[in-house]
Amino acid sequence: MKSGFISVIGRPNVGKSTLLNKIMGEKLTITSNKPQTTRNSIQCIYNCDKGQAVFIDTPGIHKSKNVLDTKMMKAVDDSLADIDVLCVMVEPGTTPREDDLAALARAKRSKAKKILVINKIDNVPTDKIAQTAKFYADNYTFDDIVPISAFNGTNVEELVNCVFEYLPEGPAYVPPDMVTDQPEKVLIAEFIREKALYVLDKEIPHGIAILIDTFTERLDRDLIDVNATIVCEKASHKPIILGKQGRTIKEIGTQARTEIQRFMGVQVNLKLWVKVKENWRDSEVFVTNYSKY
Repeated sequence: MKSGFISVIGRPNVGKSTLLNKIMGEKLTITSNKPQTTRNSIQCIYNCDKGQAVFIDTPGIHKSKNVLDTKMMKAVDDSLADIDVLCVMVEPGTTPREDDLAALARAKRSKAKKILVINKIDNVPTDKIAQTAKFYADNYTFDDIVPISAFNGTNVEELVNCVFEYLPEGPAYVPPDMVTDQPEKVLIAEFIREKALYVLDKEIPHGIAILIDTFTERLDRDLIDVNATIVCEKASHKPIILGKQGRTIKEIGTQARTEIQRFMGVQVNLKLWVKVKENWRDSEVFVTNYSKY
């Protein structure tokens, strides 16, 4: 069998998490149309008759403005160590953005086999896709180039087959019944944050973190009690997150509960609170402890 590790990198909102959810056939990483949604590296373990591929979803590459950003970029760099295949994701076009160039620079330093993934080919003329592929083939070194639509699933199977072509023969590194390296509490916190990203507007989502205060499985029935806190940076953000008569936080909780129940397969009693932690993204202690969990 073949087995190995594959890191997927690219600028924010290029579609890395959408791709991995499509490959896995279930949601393991959160998505939104807001940049910098993914904050940590997340392993997604894909098993098939060819072998085992451990895909690593990473934060979108961007300039660091605070402690949180710095740790996110460190997570990207850490994901490049000891991998077998590196997938660099871009969008159609022959003018890479600054963050694309940062991803390409990281790819150049990597010794792994490299696949350029041109995402979001839906509704793009085929000649533009061909121009994009030619531009990157002429200016950068890749072992393969695969155009896909992560959202629609176009060519995703072909990309997986391409990845396995470059994986070495080896044993399964992870038990076959394991689909991610993330603990349940971390996934639950991420599902809550995802729904906050959808419900809240403007810059507030970038300044929130989710802390799971308690996670208790009932002994008498299939029910999990979850108490979580939405941490925001500014006092002025708290009433916005709560909403008039608590409607906004209730909507976040309702949507998050549905997602958590789908993933856990049991009923969930979810309660949310809001707490202000001024400039938490620049707090080394807070960000370190938040990142661990």
